[in-house]
Amino acid sequence: MPLVSVIIPVYNGEKTIRETINSVLAQTFGDLEVIAIDDGSTDGTVEAISSIADDRVSVFSYPNAGQAASRNRGISRASGEFIAFLDADDLWTPQKLEAQLQALKENPDAAVAYSWSDCIDEDGNYLRPASHVTLNGNVLEALFLVNFIDNGSNPLIRKTALEAVGVFDETMPPTEDWDLWLRLAERYPFVCVSQPHILYRQSTSSQSANLRRLEAACCRCIDRAIDRVPQKLRSLEKRSRANTYKYLAYKSLAGDLSRKNLREATRLLWKLIENEPSFVRRRVFWKAIVRIAIVLALPPNSAKMSLERLQKWVDVETLLVHIRIPSV
Repeated sequence: MPLVSVIIPVYNGEKTIRETINSVLAQTFGDLEVIAIDDGSTDGTVEAISSIADDRVSVFSYPNAGQAASRNRGISRASGEFIAFLDADDLWTPQKLEAQLQALKENPDAAVAYSWSDCIDEDGNYLRPASHVTLNGNVLEALFLVNFIDNGSNPLIRKTALEAVGVFDETMPPTEDWDLWLRLAERYPFVCVSQPHILYRQSTSSQSANLRRLEAACCRCIDRAIDRVPQKLRSLEKRSRANTYKYLAYKSLAGDLSRKNLREATRLLWKLIENEPSFVRRRVFWKAIVRIAIVLALPPNSAKMSLERLQKWVDVETLLVHIRIPSV
């Protein structure tokens, strides 16, 4: 019986699935099984997985039901003492499982080990750091303020903890992972491996690219958490929502320069100010306003040239820096 079960939900992932699975098979820790859950793919996904000559890899096909359902289907088939999830377009560094497993062995009370993440583009090229947050122990307050685990390909979890708190809520996409991490944090300590072991692929076709849907899901996740968290954390609701809108505004402003997209960014910035009025005093807020004004006032080519000339004056990367979490 393998010690670690790696669950990979995949829908039409023919382009990346072999590279993703190979990043698991290249792990320095080898006592594992790979459970690929085909979520009704219509391309060559199943054939690509079946061509991998390693008896640790299995693929199971189901009618399309979404990522949360696929992860749960994988959990029901998992035989490992520890469970990890990996999205079909993300990658792991070779030391990921070994480092996280060692962290859990050294911290027997902890139920979740997580690492830092870096972003890569659709071709696998490095883009930027993602979440490089190091928190250990009781992380509920920090996790309520922001999902610093960052993505579903990150944590290694004791199966007994999943059995205790329940699996992914299939009504919560695309924030079913944050919802589950919060439920785990309510009962168990977390431990961090302070190295970037997850390569998180940024794709315009990903679930998180749909900002309206992501906004609604984040707000729903916060609402549900407020009903469960201790009273003292409920005072952090506005900070949690403000952090959400900083992230969403950044994604909108860093995307394409269509007027529709920038109008959406304006709405998100307004929501941010509703939850954190003092943010109007931040330079990055006015950088965002200038960026929006240039795009809305000028023809597309002129706006692009102006933004390039004024790049350091309209850069919005620091929106992410202002996402506030407490130290633990």
